[in-house]
Amino acid sequence: MRVLIQRVAKASVTIENSIKSQIGKGLLILLGIEDNDNKEDIEWLCNKITNLRIFDDKDGVMNLSALDTDADMLVVSQFTLHASTRKGNRPSYIRASKPDTAIPLYEAFCNTLSQKLSKNIGTGEFGANMQVELINDGPVTIWIDSKVKE
Repeated sequence: MRVLIQRVAKASVTIENSIKSQIGKGLLILLGIEDNDNKEDIEWLCNKITNLRIFDDKDGVMNLSALDTDADMLVVSQFTLHASTRKGNRPSYIRASKPDTAIPLYEAFCNTLSQKLSKNIGTGEFGANMQVELINDGPVTIWIDSKVKE
């Protein structure tokens, strides 16, 4: 499982000219899922995301987590995070899971994240053509892979 996390002042996802979800200050999370991902990946990533100290304290130092700041979160499925660009110029997405595997994991990730935050989170729609708008705060952008755990 891979995530690209962006700290935002606000973000939204629009599908067919209708806003599906929008958040204020918090995190926009782009989520890529591959076939060998499982509940352990979800648990590890959700713990990491909710406890990452990437929000400023009163002194302007990134020392607070999403839990400390009651941050909003918006999760958008993003199969292109598993793009392979090793050969040629056309990315291959063979490592990205197909919907029958990915959708239950996407939903479980969103539910787990919501439970850890003790609040609802915004979501996109798996497989939809989405327009994502954001105002990056910082900017702070962090990439995490549950298989690498760096």
